[in-house]
Amino acid sequence: MLPDINQRMLIRQLRELESDHLLTRKVYPVVPPKVEYQLTEIGRELSTIVQHICDWGDHYYEVVADLSTDIAD
Repeated sequence: MLPDINQRMLIRQLRELESDHLLTRKVYPVVPPKVEYQLTEIGRELSTIVQHICDWGDHYYEVVADLSTDIAD
């Protein structure tokens, strides 16, 4: 979903989310290195809020597009 992000930036963002207690990180002692991230309870609660904000943004975008069409007519 983030095609233009590089590995360094992704790791930086994941570590920040981990320090904010939104993610947990599990490192497996294998070669090549394997790391798994999982949402914490706080992260799951926040994801619900973020989804509502995204839904509002989608609706707002449609409303503005409709208004722009009405004005152009």
